[in-house]
Amino acid sequence: MAYRQRPLVDVIAHRAARFLGALPPCAQRLIAGSPIVVDGQQLDREAQLGLRLLRLAAGTTFEELPLQQGREQIDTEAYIFGAEIPIHQVDSLIIPGPAGTMAARIYRGRPMEEPTAALVYLHGGGWALGNLDSADAISRFLAERAGITVISVDYRLAPENPFPAGLEDALAAFEYVVVRADELGIDPDAVGVGGESAGGNLAAVVSLHSAPGWRGPAFQLLLNPVTDLSAKRPSYQIFGTGYFLTDSQMDWYVDQYLESPEQALDPRVSPMLASDVSHAPPAYIMVAGFDVLRDEGQAYAHKLTQAGVEVTLRTQQGLIHGMVNATGVGHHTREVLSEVAGFLQTRHAVAVAKRVRHRQANESEEKA
Repeated sequence: MAYRQRPLVDVIAHRAARFLGALPPCAQRLIAGSPIVVDGQQLDREAQLGLRLLRLAAGTTFEELPLQQGREQIDTEAYIFGAEIPIHQVDSLIIPGPAGTMAARIYRGRPMEEPTAALVYLHGGGWALGNLDSADAISRFLAERAGITVISVDYRLAPENPFPAGLEDALAAFEYVVVRADELGIDPDAVGVGGESAGGNLAAVVSLHSAPGWRGPAFQLLLNPVTDLSAKRPSYQIFGTGYFLTDSQMDWYVDQYLESPEQALDPRVSPMLASDVSHAPPAYIMVAGFDVLRDEGQAYAHKLTQAGVEVTLRTQQGLIHGMVNATGVGHHTREVLSEVAGFLQTRHAVAVAKRVRHRQANESEEKA
């Protein structure tokens, strides 16, 4: 089981979320309230319903709590809104890192008949919250729907381990999966990296990394990514309160992650500031319309595109930050993640086609 035994109040909230998510649209609208339109877009009905449930269930938000209680609150939200989808195989994995071992979890949606594509997944939580359990729902969904192997990584968290600790772990985990691809049953030409929010930030930086002998990602999946901590774009002002992730919460995250404000100018913190992104792999970038991070995610997609990188940008206008984890209650969430799964399947097909062409070219040269 991915989720530990929960208090009764959490179980009730979990069941209430399922009940509300199964209601017909007209009933959901009645409970959610009148449609909310901001910046020319309407808040998704299910998102509005989820926000109302959170306001009823939650008291003090995580940034005002002791750190451990804040972490527990995020885990509780993951339990309430996520789904423990039955899949073929879920195993624990230990990965060596720069400061000791890292816990990881490997998900396989189907029996392996041949090497699969792989996604090294980095959870969200502002570099200070989150763990394998909070990323369990989305990892299961993508592994099952895309038919790939997902390796979810429990990287070190701030403030105990500030920047660059989490990034160093992300790099080490990705390299481990590539090097051990054969024994993990993974196609070494189709290992990508992805993540949500702070995890998307780490995934973007891993995708820009270069070093002698480094074999970078075949693709990157950035869901509501943090791409620039050096500036706040207009979406911070528009959606700074009332839509799950707030302006003040982002300030709290930054305070945990960085030891000085100057570090925000480091491209390993703010990939938007990287001088050259032309070597980045193909990217799928999804941003939520009602999210303080919307504008910087879009800006990073445009930066990559201008540098000649293949980019798919999806702006999900009605969604809020973190909604991709609500696989247990959100029809819209499942639709969005089904498209993400399609991207992952496509990247594996591209890798296979390239390998076939390379083998055919080598065979032609040998015959010549």
